Amino acid sequence: MIDLEVFQDKLERTVERARERNIIIPTFGQMKNPDLIPQTIKQELEGIGLWDLHPRNLFRITWKNEPVANGGGFGSVNYIEFPESLTGVPARIIGLVGKWFPTGAHKVGAAFGCLVPRLITGQFDPTSQKAVWPSTGNYCRGGAYDSALLSCESVAILPEQMSRERFEWLSKVAGEVIATPGSESNVKEIFDKCWELRESGEDLVIFNQFDEFGNYLWHYDVTGQAMAEVLQRELNEGQSYHGMAIATGSAGTIGCGDYIKARYPGSRIAASEALQCPTLLENGFGAHRIEGIGDKHVPWIHNVKNTDMIMAIDDNAVVGLARLFNEDAGRKILLRQGVPGSLVEKLDLLGFSGIGNLLSSIKYAKYYELTGNEAVLTVLTDSMELYASRLGEMRDSFGAYGELNAAADFARYLLGISTDNLQELSYRDRRRVHNLKYFTWVEQQGKTYEQIMEQWYDPEYWSGIQKQIDSIDALIEEFNSKTGLL
Repeated sequence: MIDLEVFQDKLERTVERARERNIIIPTFGQMKNPDLIPQTIKQELEGIGLWDLHPRNLFRITWKNEPVANGGGFGSVNYIEFPESLTGVPARIIGLVGKWFPTGAHKVGAAFGCLVPRLITGQFDPTSQKAVWPSTGNYCRGGAYDSALLSCESVAILPEQMSRERFEWLSKVAGEVIATPGSESNVKEIFDKCWELRESGEDLVIFNQFDEFGNYLWHYDVTGQAMAEVLQRELNEGQSYHGMAIATGSAGTIGCGDYIKARYPGSRIAASEALQCPTLLENGFGAHRIEGIGDKHVPWIHNVKNTDMIMAIDDNAVVGLARLFNEDAGRKILLRQGVPGSLVEKLDLLGFSGIGNLLSSIKYAKYYELTGNEAVLTVLTDSMELYASRLGEMRDSFGAYGELNAAADFARYLLGISTDNLQELSYRDRRRVHNLKYFTWVEQQGKTYEQIMEQWYDPEYWSGIQKQIDSIDALIEEFNSKTGLL
């Protein structure tokens, strides 16, 4: 459960800080349904850019932003559907688009879900404490951004080999940026840095996305509801929802599967990872280049008991398709293969993890031999806006990208994707994956044997967390009432 105990002295200081800085906090209900946002706030947003460090942009933590960089309002959920001409499968593959969140990634929502409950209960004091955001990329960006909007000092932690764009942006927003050794899959080094900070004696709170249930809860409620609306809008008579395929990462995003599966019994949740670091699939390890999905451990907040399939995606396919989707020669080949020009123009909406999620969805659809009447959902966490330097590095390393390269990548990595490196999970398989949590969380990170057993055997464990939404929204409304800004 998320701790909602109120500490009145710190809460009073936080309310005063919010009043001074003109901070109003949105509810989960408003993030799901922007129609509930007061009209005065919508009018303010007309003069505010999507990435601006302005407290009103807290209300843009939603899947329903108008897809514009400045002054946008709200509409329906942002998503795109990938046709058979691109995927090679008849199944309807639909991806929610993360680019139109502030910072260009949905992780601002996950960070909000972790930070705000601590603020509105007085468990975190923005006047004296620092918020620490350990991450493999987008989460620490979201945390630094939310911290700036909520007038909190922040510390961002991420591996030194993440894209240059992340570091350049963080240097302007976070109070401090710490680069840890290694690449995307070097998560333990991030955890080690957190222990070092804890033992430093500095007054700080570490918001670890891998064990903070606010991350899970935000995606369960807000992303889950967005997906349900997409299905309601897109599924015609005679069509059905089959399941979702999403990289585990911190296991926040995949929490939306719990929401959808409860509403579509019999649907499936497939968790994917990098083939170069097959932790779930083979208890394996290694380094990979699919930035944003993390590896070499099972996140504490992953509801493994509700996961139906695990699969691994080759990172060579991801970086190859990044060039196919974004280089001129690649787009020419796609048009020649019959991919609609309107979609080709939007393929930069897929960052590295989004490409990985698309490949996972295709693999899923091929395995289950889905028809055009069956739908698969996924998430496009961020866009190529955050990876432009990677394209430059690939040009420097491998040379110009010609039509022969593009044709080969299209045939090999899209039409040729296979159903190997995939496993449907039995009860015992799920328990095996869950048991891997022990070595990270109990042996290294301070969880107890009783806690890991409770996660697996207590039937109310996950549903209890899910039921906290109303309590959190009530505390947010009470907080806003105390500031007197509404």
